[in-house]
Amino acid sequence: MTNTSEEGKTLDQDNNQNQQAYEKEQSQSESSEKQQQDQQNSGTSEPSGGSNDTGEKEVKKDTTQESTQKAESKEKDNKSSKSTKSSKTKEQKSKKTKEQKKIEELEAKVKDQDQKIEEQKDKFLRLYAEFENFRRRTSREKTELTKTAAEKIILQLLPVMDDYERAQQYYEENQDLEKFKEGIELIADKFWKIMKQEGLEPIESNNKEFNTDEHEAITKMPAPSEDMKGKVIDTTEKGYKLNGKVIRFAKVVVGN
Repeated sequence: MTNTSEEGKTLDQDNNQNQQAYEKEQSQSESSEKQQQDQQNSGTSEPSGGSNDTGEKEVKKDTTQESTQKAESKEKDNKSSKSTKSSKTKEQKSKKTKEQKKIEELEAKVKDQDQKIEEQKDKFLRLYAEFENFRRRTSREKTELTKTAAEKIILQLLPVMDDYERAQQYYEENQDLEKFKEGIELIADKFWKIMKQEGLEPIESNNKEFNTDEHEAITKMPAPSEDMKGKVIDTTEKGYKLNGKVIRFAKVVVGN
């Protein structure tokens, strides 16, 4: 009997403990539900002191987040501006270097051209000086030639003049006309030899076809025969050539 009673007591104790635990759980669940309701009511109703604190904290967090975002954006902007500035400076430096290279190339070309111009000036001055010397020398030689051009011919003609003077003196002393004529013929023959040596030759005109390159027609007259038409009938003044060049046209009469 004692054992059964003890067992009953232990059962009752266990039941009481279980009931107490159940009641605690229910009370805890009810308290948690009330807290949740109170929180909901506090969210809808006027804010309490604790909610104000949490709101302020959240606002502070938002402001700090905004400030950090702004700071980050500013840093990004600063970095981007610095990068753009650096890129611009790099571009400017590259442009400056390119322009400097172009300027240096142009300056080198200008120096080269200036050197070439100086060389050409020097050559021109040398050539001009040589030409001036040549012109002065030729003009001096020309004047000298004009002064002494006839010297050779005069020296050759002096013996002819001497022969003529001797013939004239002989005629005056002896009055011998035949010997005087012979002397004149010899003098004329000697004179023509000298002239031929210098390249002088007479132009043959009589009974020749009229040639405007050698003849100068002073008049026309009826031809004595048919075959003399357009030919030289008479020569009033002889023409001469010097080394093939006409120095005096023959004045002639042409038949028509």
